[in-house]
This record gives sequence, C-alpha cells and structure tokens, in this order.
Amino acid sequence: MTPNAALYTLRDQSPLVHCITNYVAMNIAANVTLAAGASPAMIHAIEEVADFVPISGSLTINIGTLSAPWANAMYMAAKAANTATVPWLLDPVAHFATPYRSGVARELLNLKPAILRGNASEIMALAGAGGDGKGVDSGDGVTDAKTSAITLARDKACVTIVTGEQDFVTDGARHATIAGGDAIMPRVTALGCALTALTGGYAAVVPPLEAAVAALTHFAHAGEAASKQVNGPGSFVVAFLDALHAVQPGELDEARVSWA
Repeated sequence: MTPNAALYTLRDQSPLVHCITNYVAMNIAANVTLAAGASPAMIHAIEEVADFVPISGSLTINIGTLSAPWANAMYMAAKAANTATVPWLLDPVAHFATPYRSGVARELLNLKPAILRGNASEIMALAGAGGDGKGVDSGDGVTDAKTSAITLARDKACVTIVTGEQDFVTDGARHATIAGGDAIMPRVTALGCALTALTGGYAAVVPPLEAAVAALTHFAHAGEAASKQVNGPGSFVVAFLDALHAVQPGELDEARVSWA
C-alpha cells in the first residue's frame, strides 16, 4: 500500500492508539497523532493497561522517562497486545545510558514488537554494534546503522526504523530510504517520540512495513512544509501540526521513498 493510500485509510478509520510514552513527549505526541488523523490515548497505569490494549488499534511503548511501575505496565501492555493480536511498537529511548534502562529495553524487545524505532546509536547498540550515543542524542549516522537495522529486523522478526538526517526502514528483506524533513526538527523536544505515536496510528490500519513508510513520509512532508514559514523551533511546532493536518491523500510526495 502506498503512503497516500495509507493516509486515506488512516483518516477514514481514525484508529485509537494506546500510547505509553514519557512525560516530556505526552503533549506533542498526542497533538501530532490527532493532527495526522488518529486518536491517541495516554494510558500507563498498571491497573488498566491490560484492559485498554484490546480495545485499541495499536500500542506504542516509549521508555524515555522510565520507572519501575511504568516498566511493569509496559511489560503487561506488550503481553496483552500479543494476546489480542494488537500491533505494538517499541521506542527504546537512550537504552544504552544505564544498565537498568538497557535491561528494560531488551526485555521489551524479546516480547516481539511489530515495529522498532530508534535513532542510529540506539539501533546499533541494540544490535551489539556499539554506537556513539550521548543521552537521548545519536552520535552516529543513519548509514552507519543500516546493517544493524537489517540484523535486528531479521533476528527479531520486526520492522526496524532508523531516523535521522534521512530515514531508513527495513523488514529484513525489503528496505526503504525516506528523504525530507528539515534540520530544525531535532531542535524540537520529543518529535521523534511523536513519530513513534504517529507510526502507531498507521500500524493500526496497514501492515507494519507500509505503516512505517507512510508515517515517515507524512512526517517528512510536514517537516518540509512547516520549515518554509517559521523563524525557529517554537513557531515550527505550530506550523508542523498544521502541515500534518493539512496534507490530503494524494498530496504526499512518494518520490521521496527509495526502495531496495
């Protein structure tokens, strides 16, 4: 399915996306998901995640502001998603920073997400290839992480996304590179986390590889459109949300996607 067809399906179905994300990202992740055409729910209490996952179209898990109660809720939610055959996504934010964070990320990865999304350093470290990350920031380029992404996709049977100056997505056999976006985007807190939530919206309505490509294409389109009318990161957020909302099916530039 093409990104434009996926966007039409997203808008037509407006799926419910269960987001377990971090404190920093909650607001912008919810707004990005809404602007694009899906319906987010920010629910993380261990007392209710197992009941909420089955009524959702997808689940996204982001470990940015991690704590033990949240980790337990993440494990429970991922298991509930597997039982209910709800596709779920893992965003292993800065998993290499501490042993605790690394352990949580690897335990979640073993619960078989449909899609794994990270920056180059996060993906390389998960694959055991080192990496030069600092905190939540990547010190590596997307090209450096392609082999690691393919390895993880094959070993874990998931679609793997590497985001950066250009984005790379693979299911282990098919690979796509998505160009676009703007250099100002890394200057806005939690846009990557918001991309995970948006990818969850697409994953609720189309298969994982197509969902990843559609979300990345939608994001890149909106980033380029917003950058033409802003003065800095603050005004970019407003313009970016408007651009996500304004684009219509048929208007995404699918030529920015290169398949291999």
